[in-house]
Amino acid sequence: MKIALLGNPNTGKSSVFNLLTGLNQKVGNFTGVTVELKSGKINGAADVQLVDFPGVYSLFPNSGEEQIVMDVLSNSEHDAHPDAIITVVDSSNLERNLLLFDQIYELNIPNILVLNMADVSSRAGLKTNIDKLSAAYPDVQIIEMNARVGLGKERLLEAIKSLSFASITQTVFPFKADVEEQNADTLARRKKIESLVEACQTREKDNRDRFILDKWFAHPVLGYGIFILVLFVIFQSVFALASYPMDWIDMGFSWMTEALHNNLPPGVLTNLFSDGILPGIGGVLIFIPQIALLFFFLGVLEETGYLSRVIFLMDRLMRPLGLNGRSVVPLISSLACAIPGIMAARTIANWKERLITIFVAPLMSCSARIPVYTVLIAIVIPDKDIWGFINLQGLVLLGLYLLGLVSALLMAVVLKMFIKSKDKSFLLLELPPYKGPRWGNVIVTMWAKTRSFVFDAGKIILAISILIWYTASYGPKGHVSALEAGAFGTTVENEGELAALRLENSYIGIMGQTIEPVLRPLGYDWKIGIGLIASFAAREVFVGTMATIYSVHDADENSKTLLEKMRSQTFKNGQPVYTLATGVSLMVFYVYALQCMATVAVVKKETNSWKWPIIQLVSMGVIAYLAAWITYQILA
Repeated sequence: MKIALLGNPNTGKSSVFNLLTGLNQKVGNFTGVTVELKSGKINGAADVQLVDFPGVYSLFPNSGEEQIVMDVLSNSEHDAHPDAIITVVDSSNLERNLLLFDQIYELNIPNILVLNMADVSSRAGLKTNIDKLSAAYPDVQIIEMNARVGLGKERLLEAIKSLSFASITQTVFPFKADVEEQNADTLARRKKIESLVEACQTREKDNRDRFILDKWFAHPVLGYGIFILVLFVIFQSVFALASYPMDWIDMGFSWMTEALHNNLPPGVLTNLFSDGILPGIGGVLIFIPQIALLFFFLGVLEETGYLSRVIFLMDRLMRPLGLNGRSVVPLISSLACAIPGIMAARTIANWKERLITIFVAPLMSCSARIPVYTVLIAIVIPDKDIWGFINLQGLVLLGLYLLGLVSALLMAVVLKMFIKSKDKSFLLLELPPYKGPRWGNVIVTMWAKTRSFVFDAGKIILAISILIWYTASYGPKGHVSALEAGAFGTTVENEGELAALRLENSYIGIMGQTIEPVLRPLGYDWKIGIGLIASFAAREVFVGTMATIYSVHDADENSKTLLEKMRSQTFKNGQPVYTLATGVSLMVFYVYALQCMATVAVVKKETNSWKWPIIQLVSMGVIAYLAAWITYQILA
């Protein structure tokens, strides 16, 4: 059985979905479009698949999400067409929410109506007469819930198990495509719903203090200061709390690498596992603590309702830059990953503002940059406190994020001058009431996003790590033979020097030394150049590539951690590679460079043209090179 979960945005639909499915869920897309959906098996009813559709206001489509929902429900042959529907409504705002349910009711699909957010209704002094509401919608099971704390879960499960499909007779979608008829239909339904809500819901007390916190959080001056303070606390916490588990993971993989070399017989397979596969896996797992913490804090901001205030607050700042308040959601989403951030720009109706948002979203520092930032900060930035409580490394991390944000806003101003549009722009936004986060929702979201990073990015990193290991361990026959015969005129005094020579004359060494003259003005050596090339597949690949290259290079020092190996790297003249100038230059390069092929593909899909992703890729590459060069020249 397939059940669709439908409802307006901000009705607690995700809470209901997480409550019923737990961790038994996956994220995907509808075929041919970028609208995201989640599906999962219901705990306690394993033969039932629950599909969480995007939040919509009506079956008359005014957005990509509403079009998808209408297409699925109007076509009984569609793969996602449901056998039943659970409609989640905010019981404190029935007058608006019942419009969607009233349309769904006419589809003649078995239906359960969930009156969610009972706690919010209670605080608002609202009391709903379920019997009168049931009389208006016969044959519909109505369940009162507070999904955030699990109240009503058992009643909902019983309702799901008792669903009957014998009465399904729908053959034609009952709504017209003509806009005027849709408008008339909507007006008629609103009058009907107003009368119904007046008859079945009463307010026992006034609740005008519901949004009292907005005096500070949405204040035109204080609001910005509070937002910056929130970001400051988040990034200080991410860096401080994640440092210990990251050190443990790093030491654990160093120990495993040394154990493999000491206990397995020498040979290709041992080298593959210890110098290729293990560093690749370590390059993924070591950053789980920081990525999980970032997703945790973003989940808390969304759960509490604060994120909607940020959208409202930032609209005044964004509009002169060619964006609007809704651009904040794609930009903040891009802190996790630019791909869902770019997809989230679909909610922006104005084409010009949507295109500018898509163009600048990759400048926001995504979770894929965290591994690069973390390693480089640990190497070149001292681990000390300023004024006794501000961690310098955390402050630098915050600075990199703010650099990306400021650069995105400046680029938006430039694009505004070149991209012309006559469409009018406006912001229509619903501010949900403040509420404490449901920790189950936060944990499930954190788990799903982190798991996606590990398995999606991990597969790429592991594959590239193996490829890097092979190309770093082998080279053209002529080079290898000449090296072994001593034809290069170099005296090798120990195994470490021999490993270094082999690496320089491997396939990847030859490639790196070919491009090194272009990178030397930035302070990079050819090994960093290989990392830059490899990370075009995904930015986080840089760390795995460095781990693999240095594992091959330092085959006699497998007990060293990655950070120790990177700190010991030198140029041929004995100067260290990772100086303050080089490290900061490399971080700045990664702030600007569009090194993510998946992002390029999504931009192409969202703009339906190769023009914009190519302009984006080239322009951001040029800016990255120039910014890194300027940074190196200033600090060198």
